[in-house]
Amino acid sequence: MEDRVKLNVLGISYSPMQTGAFAMLLAEENGPRRIPVVIGSSEAQSIAIKLEGVATPRPITHDLFCAMAASFDIELKEVYIYKFEDGIFSSELRFVGPGREVAIDARTSDAVAIAIRMGAPIYTTQQIMSEVSTIFEVESDGSKPAEQQQSKPLDQMPNDQLREMMNKCIEEENYEEAARISAILKNRQE
Repeated sequence: MEDRVKLNVLGISYSPMQTGAFAMLLAEENGPRRIPVVIGSSEAQSIAIKLEGVATPRPITHDLFCAMAASFDIELKEVYIYKFEDGIFSSELRFVGPGREVAIDARTSDAVAIAIRMGAPIYTTQQIMSEVSTIFEVESDGSKPAEQQQSKPLDQMPNDQLREMMNKCIEEENYEEAARISAILKNRQE
């Protein structure tokens, strides 16, 4: 299994590749390579909610899935991003339950949203890392490059960038996300 590379979710940002989409940045553990994965707004919101520790009044779909798995003593062993073809990542969730182990195909964004909730590791192949990863190095002054700074969780972004994101959300009628960003900005003013 030395072909596998462990990944961590570095953050979510607007996708420079597709209007109205987001990019999830996956970082090689203990390495400089990063993989951008284009995801939809609801999946981005689900991942960001968990990364930022935001409590929702009711369980969202990924929370519900995790609660159901826990109720039946099913553990998520890992997420494995095994293929990249035609700009699309293919992933599977590998579960262990009473008396059996099973792999279920899933969209990468859903697989990651579930993995971060269940504390499961995320892996990919060396081949995928070679094909699609980008290397981000630390600048000589110790700061991170602009691309990496944009992938910070919302509560770590500067106010001007948050205002720009909020305005874009309003333009796209994504009022829920705009309200969340507005709340962050409001809390900073207090």
